[in-house]
Amino acid sequence: MKLTQARLMIAVAMSGLVMVASLTTAGFNNGGGNRVGGVSIDPAGIVRTATVQENQELVNLLRAEVTAPQGDLNSAADRRLVSLGGLQKAIEKARQSGGRLPAEVRYMAGLTGIEYLYVDEKNNDIVIAGPAEPWTVSETGSIVGTKTGASILQLEDLVIALRNVENAREASISCSIESTPEGRKRFMALQRRMRLRPGQNPAVFESAMKEAIGPQVIKFTGVPTTSRYACTMVAADYQMKRLAMALVDSPVRELPSYLQMARNGSHTSNRNPRWWMACDYESLTRNEQGTVWKLTGQGIKTMTEQDVIAADGSTTSEASDKLAQKWADEMTEHFTELATEMPIFGDLQNLMDLTVISTLIVQEQLERNAGLDLAVLRDQDSLAPQAFDAPRKIAPECSFIKGRNGWIVTASGGVSVDAFQVVHDQKVDAELESNLVATTDSDAWWWNDAR
Repeated sequence: MKLTQARLMIAVAMSGLVMVASLTTAGFNNGGGNRVGGVSIDPAGIVRTATVQENQELVNLLRAEVTAPQGDLNSAADRRLVSLGGLQKAIEKARQSGGRLPAEVRYMAGLTGIEYLYVDEKNNDIVIAGPAEPWTVSETGSIVGTKTGASILQLEDLVIALRNVENAREASISCSIESTPEGRKRFMALQRRMRLRPGQNPAVFESAMKEAIGPQVIKFTGVPTTSRYACTMVAADYQMKRLAMALVDSPVRELPSYLQMARNGSHTSNRNPRWWMACDYESLTRNEQGTVWKLTGQGIKTMTEQDVIAADGSTTSEASDKLAQKWADEMTEHFTELATEMPIFGDLQNLMDLTVISTLIVQEQLERNAGLDLAVLRDQDSLAPQAFDAPRKIAPECSFIKGRNGWIVTASGGVSVDAFQVVHDQKVDAELESNLVATTDSDAWWWNDAR
């Protein structure tokens, strides 16, 4: 993926914000370590697969601290509406009491996605809406719905998305995992020396391959590298690569690894596949008055191209091969099932929704139009993200096949969401529903659409 072509990139999430009103998902002050989605980040910034024990420790801590939904929040809704003005008041109330934010605030009333945004001029408000479910802690420490297993939106991600819209405009929000030129050069030299005897297992070269490739480097722009947002980007990308290269078994039968697909193919030694997940909505439409927007579609597709490695280890990009494209298409087609089985991908979908909506609010000046100032969500002093160990490198992992013309050992990639392009491409739908279903309770900041 060419980072210069991606204006906003998103993809291992942990707990949240700690200050007067804390957004942390548990009151253990990050005692669970930097682990989520089956991924661990150590103090040196090395990313790796979490051990079973580490993962269970995190799950146990979260299950002890995350309170269950009560009342109507304990039921699913096809469309739940969340007032951003009311959400800010709920945050202020918690701050004044000196306590942590309640779970219903941290998990945004159980929303599992965003389908609508309403500008409520009458009540000086901006309201978002989408499906919602009661929440629980998944086996990998993600917060998911009890009905479908879909990932729950989190306030912390909205805060980071909203605060970094202008950074995305100027410098992009990006994450990529790349091997170094030196590592690629060493590996190319090693390939020229490797010879398999008849019947010999390629695994005999694994240690030498890892040493030659060396750690892969993680690069960010646009968001704090110590944020949950940044860690989510890394985790999703890391898990995608592990799925493609058969380093982890796919939980979706219809999505085999790329190595399985390519086992009998022809591979050139200086070409390796690259995959990344990109923003891909069917449409963003609005009514003629500019008071209602509708976001339609899955929101994510997997894209691919090939890295061509030069003698000095530098790379250029060219069109993908057919099998790499086929794997990308299969991942896109089965993304919903994959996100249910591996919630880190659902967390990534939610980041994309929140980033598109945040960009829409800023780009269309919806705060001014609504007469609402989202100062509480933007206030770094009162809602300051807790710092996690910044992801910096990934220890080399190898999964490989020997094709007719060369080896495939690893892959590069990233996560990309061009939210500005989504907002730019919006279209007017004169028939778009324009009625905001209001709550009858003036103190409520969320309510269900019973229609």
